[in-house]
Order: sequence, then structure tokens, then C-alpha cells
Amino acid sequence: MPSFISGANITDLCSKLAENTAIDPKLYEKYHVKRGLRNSDGTGVVAGITNICNVHGYIMNEGELEPIPGQLIYRGYNINDLVGNVEAEDRYGYEETSFLLLFGHLPTEKELKTFCTYMSLKRDLPNGFVEDMILKAPSKNIMNKLARSVLALYSYDDECENKELENEMRTAISLIAKLPVIMANAYQVKRRVFDNASMIMHPINYEENTAQCILSLLRPDRQYTKDEAQMLDRLLMLQAEHGGGNNSSFTCRVLTSSGTDPYSTYSSAICSLKGPRHGGANLQVINMLDNFKANIKHWDNEGEVADYMRKTLRKETNDGSGLIYGMGHAVYTISDPRALILKKKAFELAKGKEIEAEFRLLDTIERLTPEVFLEVKGSTKTMCANVDMYSGLVYRMLGIPDELFTPLFAVARMSGWAAHRMEEILTGGRIIRPAYKTIAKEQEYIKLADRK
Repeated sequence: MPSFISGANITDLCSKLAENTAIDPKLYEKYHVKRGLRNSDGTGVVAGITNICNVHGYIMNEGELEPIPGQLIYRGYNINDLVGNVEAEDRYGYEETSFLLLFGHLPTEKELKTFCTYMSLKRDLPNGFVEDMILKAPSKNIMNKLARSVLALYSYDDECENKELENEMRTAISLIAKLPVIMANAYQVKRRVFDNASMIMHPINYEENTAQCILSLLRPDRQYTKDEAQMLDRLLMLQAEHGGGNNSSFTCRVLTSSGTDPYSTYSSAICSLKGPRHGGANLQVINMLDNFKANIKHWDNEGEVADYMRKTLRKETNDGSGLIYGMGHAVYTISDPRALILKKKAFELAKGKEIEAEFRLLDTIERLTPEVFLEVKGSTKTMCANVDMYSGLVYRMLGIPDELFTPLFAVARMSGWAAHRMEEILTGGRIIRPAYKTIAKEQEYIKLADRK
């Protein structure tokens, strides 16, 4: 039987689709369309108001964008203060950060202890879930498995369509707790089925916090140091939230505005984060770093590094994209506060270890990019390293496999997505529906027998 979707037939149909879909780029200017919801000066179109997070990287001075050192503020608290005080007290901070994002205030000691205990008890997956949803349908991509698993949890929840705020909060906290466990199980199944490696599934240790739980479930011997767990904890804090305008958080708010259930909403946010233009960027940095390591003989020679960067910008090396991954950001200009914090902590942990040389190579790439970019591209745009520049290598330093870089981002960001869903429920009130200008011309219907 001939297949419709095969050979020249589908190729011809797709070619016609491309012709029928083509849009003259000049029309975007003619109709004042803000592509990607971005203004002509690069700033974002204001689509909502939020109390949750402020991502601040520039000011408008008499109509002109003026770069400033980046600031990341959760519920009014600067990320530097949140991380700095947790470090000063030598404790973990992701659970406290999650509480702050979800409830809008810093927890008391009693509230934090209760919250952590509740989170630990909610890590368990429903009976039969691992066997039915993960073992029987393994995936090479853990992000897809996270999205599918979150959506599947709908079927195990008797209150899945209960939109009361208290139930929404219980669902959100349950998913924040469960996502690390789903990720670890999905990875172990992927190892057995696709990598021909051993599958090791540990029981949950209810005494462990989120960062400890992740390392404990991923490592065969369950062993980790306090420094390693705290390093991962800081990274989770830094990636927990980043404003309502980022692609996955906006996706979360769009779905919430439609009135759909939380499982559909969070699953869609995960799917959005999977994209290489969003959460997948840290893996692109790592792939670029591997390419640089293989082709630069002396990593500490800035001349050699700069030469290879020039070739990269000219699309002659790496993946041919002409990009230096990890550099530049849609909002941050002079600096990304997350990158500054992460870089400092990473260098402290890497000092004296073999991986220190790789961090120094990334540091060289970061320092040289603006001048090489100016030389090759002629651009004077202010740019800085973003958090993705160093997050992937930190994960590698912690022994976390590359395919879990973006899933770990999702684990961290679950708190932020939940906060945005709650806020949209409480303050949104209307379905989010931007307009699209239609340029298709009306056509006369052609009878089937007359079509060619």
C-alpha cells in the first residue's frame, strides 16, 4: 500500500506549504508587529504585572536604553542577599526560596521546618507509577519524560480539577517534591534501555532536602559531600525563578489563563523549557566548550583562544551557528547576577582540581567575547556572560550527566512556575490572547474535479 507521507509526495507538499506560508519581512515593519513580543530597541513588550520577580538589566534614560549591573529580585529580596545569608548561616536555601516564591514572604523557622517536612513526605510517587509510566515507556529525552509524567499524574489525583487556591498549592508543592524523583527514575530507565548500562533505583531518604535527594538518587553509592550538595542547592536557588516574561513562565501563565488544570499547565512549561533557545542553552555551552578543548592546543594562550573564537563567529567551527553560547541575555547587559554568584562558587569548589582548567577556559572566552565580537561583527552591544555559561560545567563537576542539565533546570524552575500560576489565578481574570495580522487574501473555492 503506498504511503502518503513518504518520498517525493511529502517533499512536494512541504515545498508548497513553504511557498504558501512565506511572509515578506518588510510587512512586520509595515504593520508594526513586535516579533517575539520584543520592541525595536530589544526591550520586552509589557504583557502583565507581577509581584513575584524583577529581572533588571537596564534603565531607559530619555528614551535610550542604558546598561546597568544586573539585578535579580525574588519577592522584593535581592538574590545576592538570599544566597549570601544562606551561606553565612551555612545552610541550604532552595526550600526557603520555594516558600518565598509560593507564599510571598520569608518563612519563620517553624514554617520552614514544616514546609521541608511536607515536601519530603510528598516525594513518593503513586503506587505503580514508575512501572506503568516510566519503565514501560522509556524515553531518550528526560525532558519529554518529565512532561509526560507530570501530565500523567492528573489521573492519580481525585482533586485534579479542583481550582480552589488551597488545592492548587497542595498540587504545586507535591510536584516540586516529586520532580527530582521522576527525573532520577527516568534517567535510570534511559540508562538501561538505551545506554546498555546498569539501572540503580534507590529508595527515598526522607531526611534529605532537594539538593541532597538529587545527588543521592543519581549516585550509585548515594555518597556526596556537603560542599557538593550546597553547590547544587545554590544553583537551584538561582534557577528557581526569572520573571513572567521568560518563555516557559509565560507559557505557564497563558495556559493558566485558559482555565485548564495545573498538570496540563506545568507539563507545557516543561515542554517550553526543553527548547534550545530557552532551557537547553547550558548544554549548548558544554558542547561548545568540548569543541574548543579539542581544537585549541594551549587553553591558557589568549591569542589561540581568540583566533578560534573568530573562526567560530565566522561560522567556520563548532556547530556553524556563528554564536558564542553563554554570552548575552535578553535583559541583562553589564552582568547577570546569577552568573556572578555561580562563577564565584564554582571556582572555589574547582580550585586545585583538574576541572579548574576548563573553568579558566570559559573565563577566557567570557572576557574575550566583547572585543572579538566587535572585531568580527562590528557590534558595540554591551554583553555579559549569562548563567548558562557556567551552569553546565558546574553540573559536570558534580558528576551529573549532560542529559540531565535541562531537566535539573526544570526541577528548580517548578517553584517559579507555580508562583506564576497562583498569581495568574488570583489577578489575571482574562484569557491571554494577543492579535495576529492576517495577510492571506480571500480566494474563490475550486471544485475538486477542477483542481490541478
